[in-house]
Amino acid sequence: MRYSIKAGSPEKISADCVIVVVWAKGVLSPEASAIDAAGKKCISWITHAGDLTGKLGETQVIHHPDGVQAKRVLLVGGGEKKKLTAKNTVKILKNSLEAATKLSAANLHFAIGSLEVSDRDGLWLAARLAQEAEDLTYRYNTTKSKKGETPATRSVSLAPATGARRLSVESSLKQGQCIGRAINRAKQLGNLPGNICTPSFLAKEAKELGEKHGSITTRVLNEKQMARLGMNSLLSVSAGSVQEAKLIVMQHKGAKADSKPYVLVGKGITFDTGGISLKPGAAMDEMKFDMCGAASVIATMACVAELKLAINVVGIVAAAENMPGSKATKPGDIVTSMAGKTIEILNTDAEGRLVLCDALSYAERFKPRNLIDIATLTGAAVATFGNFATALLSNNDNLAKSLLDCSEQSLDLAWQLPLWDEYQSLINSNFADIANIGGPRAGTITAACFLSRFTEKQKWAHLDIAGSAWNSGTQKGATGRPVGLLVEFLRRQKA
Repeated sequence: MRYSIKAGSPEKISADCVIVVVWAKGVLSPEASAIDAAGKKCISWITHAGDLTGKLGETQVIHHPDGVQAKRVLLVGGGEKKKLTAKNTVKILKNSLEAATKLSAANLHFAIGSLEVSDRDGLWLAARLAQEAEDLTYRYNTTKSKKGETPATRSVSLAPATGARRLSVESSLKQGQCIGRAINRAKQLGNLPGNICTPSFLAKEAKELGEKHGSITTRVLNEKQMARLGMNSLLSVSAGSVQEAKLIVMQHKGAKADSKPYVLVGKGITFDTGGISLKPGAAMDEMKFDMCGAASVIATMACVAELKLAINVVGIVAAAENMPGSKATKPGDIVTSMAGKTIEILNTDAEGRLVLCDALSYAERFKPRNLIDIATLTGAAVATFGNFATALLSNNDNLAKSLLDCSEQSLDLAWQLPLWDEYQSLINSNFADIANIGGPRAGTITAACFLSRFTEKQKWAHLDIAGSAWNSGTQKGATGRPVGLLVEFLRRQKA
């Protein structure tokens, strides 16, 4: 998709479709008024007839209006002008883009320079437009014999707000485009089936990032190398699979070598049967999404490189397949982690924390400024938040607050759960230092308690994306979350 800035009165813009806003009760925005005046009241006729009331998100098309250069004018309802929040603005953008796509319009012009978002600035609007436009272009066709039609839209232009600096708006458009592409990358990796997207496939994707971006170097550790490091917890998960586990390490060098990095760790279980603690068959196909934490890390690293962020970032992916083979780990087995802690594996379906704990221990060698893991970890997070919010737990209040602020800014929402010491006793073991599950209650919290035992020296946060990483039902597919949150967080950091 190409993005550009076009100034000038909307009726004089040559495009396949010009988008203007109509507020609640049929009140026209300045841009809509300009088209209405040039087009012999073409919009007023529609609003007076009640065909479009200005309700948030509703759309109406006018074809070949007199006095207007564009082939079509798309009216979109803005709701109450005083209530134009970022959330409502995203609905305006999404609905406009979806409606325009159905029109097979190759180039769109958003005449929305007069919009004033109550909780954001004009540069945010430009970035979000590009992000939503990229998101709309995504189609999964990889494993289909007949490829679906790609959207006709090829370019999007924007009328900037009065007084906006052109270079700043162009930079915001590029930023939004990069974030949108990264979200699509994460969706694509998540949507691939487990027989294609294996640990080796993820390693190949990460290596290609290093080949494409000079700021990124990628190293992949095999099982023998992990065994020498004592990563017996991670290796216990891959023991029943013919697919070799991989520890993927991507380093973005945007600052001086001695500048401490920000470290992301992603769970990359490319398929999760539950192992010996076999899952029920219903919806097991969705366990291909159990690597969405890894997908978000790989996609975020690509975005960091494209944005040329002037910080050092390390992305680590613990990739494995959890299968019930003859060599698979059994409930009751005890393994020793890289940190030297022994773990009683009471349930082999609680495997995500087993790969993450060794990856988190490995991350210590980079001396992180802070450490964030991203994982589709617990069904309890789904039960608590559905698919709306990501669960956040942390041992550092400032880090947690920063991530929550970024979730609000990016509209990639998270909510914090407690990590109180009282919960730690629930993962005690009679036979090892720690058990890999607690009881039937507080599952998201006890999973985080497990990980906290391996991050005691770090400023650490845990994002449980089990509910937010993908949708089920007719809209089944990866969402690309929480790439938006992660990029917003890293954009705010300094070397």
